[in-house]
Amino acid sequence: MNRLRQLARLLRITQVFVKHDLDEFVTAIHLFRPYRLVLRLAPWRLFVRRGLPRSVRLREALEELGPIFVKFGQMLSTRPDLLPEDIAEELAKLQDQVPPFSGEASALLIEQALGGKLENYFSEFNRQPIASASVAQVHIARLHDGGEVAVKVLRPGIEIIIERDLQLLYLLARLAVRYSPESRRFRPIEIVDEFNRTLHDEMDFRVEAANASRLRANFVGSPLLYVPKIYWELTHRSVMVLERIHGIPVSNIEGLKAAGIDMRQLAHNGVEIFFAQAFRDGFFHADMHPGNIFVSPEGQYRAVDFGIMGTLGEKDKRYLAENFLAFFNRDYRAVADAHLRAGWVPPETRVEEFEAAIRTVCEPIFAKPIKDISFGRFLLHLFQTARRFNMEVQPQLMLLQKTLFNIEGLGRRLYPDLDLWQTAKPYLERWMRENLGPRAFIRKFQQEFPKWWAMLPEMPALLHESLRRTGQGESIQVSRMREWTQLRQQMRQNHRRLYFALAGSGLIIGGILMWGLDVSFYGEIERGRVFGWILAATGGFMLWRGWPSRS
Repeated sequence: MNRLRQLARLLRITQVFVKHDLDEFVTAIHLFRPYRLVLRLAPWRLFVRRGLPRSVRLREALEELGPIFVKFGQMLSTRPDLLPEDIAEELAKLQDQVPPFSGEASALLIEQALGGKLENYFSEFNRQPIASASVAQVHIARLHDGGEVAVKVLRPGIEIIIERDLQLLYLLARLAVRYSPESRRFRPIEIVDEFNRTLHDEMDFRVEAANASRLRANFVGSPLLYVPKIYWELTHRSVMVLERIHGIPVSNIEGLKAAGIDMRQLAHNGVEIFFAQAFRDGFFHADMHPGNIFVSPEGQYRAVDFGIMGTLGEKDKRYLAENFLAFFNRDYRAVADAHLRAGWVPPETRVEEFEAAIRTVCEPIFAKPIKDISFGRFLLHLFQTARRFNMEVQPQLMLLQKTLFNIEGLGRRLYPDLDLWQTAKPYLERWMRENLGPRAFIRKFQQEFPKWWAMLPEMPALLHESLRRTGQGESIQVSRMREWTQLRQQMRQNHRRLYFALAGSGLIIGGILMWGLDVSFYGEIERGRVFGWILAATGGFMLWRGWPSRS
């Protein structure tokens, strides 16, 4: 039955792709060639909008195939290293919107998750959702203490749908690997694996709640960003309750201006928030599209939807800071050195050749005024260039590039003359001083000194134990060397015994043959019996010497 469902779904995918004139995707994985030929003669082929770019047609096809394919397209849009730039930008426009399910079903799911009646937890519950997506929908409710909350509920039966479509995506990936040599370098099965992990994290609201709590702790008391409070006692795998956020949608430019908000400052604050998340905390909101951002009347950003987050290690931060600063100083040798030092490209890479490739893609960027230069596009070109030199894919950096691209677009919609470099350069230089200079050494020493001080009383005992183990190790080593010497001597003796035994056996056999055949020597008439006895006796003595002893 599962195979029949998969077959029917594959036929549907083929139909949708042919309908949108995307035959090359179907051909690449050898899907139902005769069926495809029949579909080409279908009436709707007469009405195909031939003038649309391939990227637009692909986006429309994914939207028609359903929510899981929409989310897959959204995930692919965060990997511009794998896709042509036009397709990656178009897939970012995919909207994850599906019709809501009934409020009664939501209430039942919440009661099952919390283990009690809805009235036990909420004084009011609006059964009409305010937002609906492929995985969940959101309702507004009020707690008994008067607090207004948003209740996120997992869509019923979504796990079955996701598992079904994931198996189909794995099948398509295997077909691509088998039939399309060009697609193999994109590692389609690994891409589906990554999507599988992301999707299952999104279905566990405890993961999203933990993300929100961590981000809230990073910006507690900040005038720049507010993150809603999580009600952990009401949060489970399939239900999450968090403080409701009020504000003006950041996409409502006219509303923001009517509220008297300084648009230039708002745009610069957005850039500062991003760099604080990336370089100060190493933990950033990776889904910062306008639908997830609101602004308070005082100009403070307010974020929602924490299902997709990115993390950066110290190595990643240093790599990014060095590359940004070197790029704006037009020091392409430093950019190449930063890649080699971070280990992102193979150590045998020729620095001069890599520097020349970076210069080729970066110099045209400076044809624009500094304020119009895109950090996100620079990173994209940098990753694409490094990819030609076998740079290993760094998913966290790809996610950061996509987030930075969104932040830039949002900032310039708010304030078209936004100069990101004016905000970013002082921040990056300060980060470099604090993390790579003498100040960083002193701070690290101050952080580690209490641990060393606490260990100081234990040092004599640790030193004694170390010396004792070293002595034991040396005695063991000496014992093992003695055993090895004895073993080598025994092997030499065994070889000598084997030689005597073989030689003696040969002499005995030779002597017996000479005695029995009565062989003569040098034409002498005298028989060889005596010499045969001598050979046999000598062989017997050698065999006795070579015979193993009881020891």
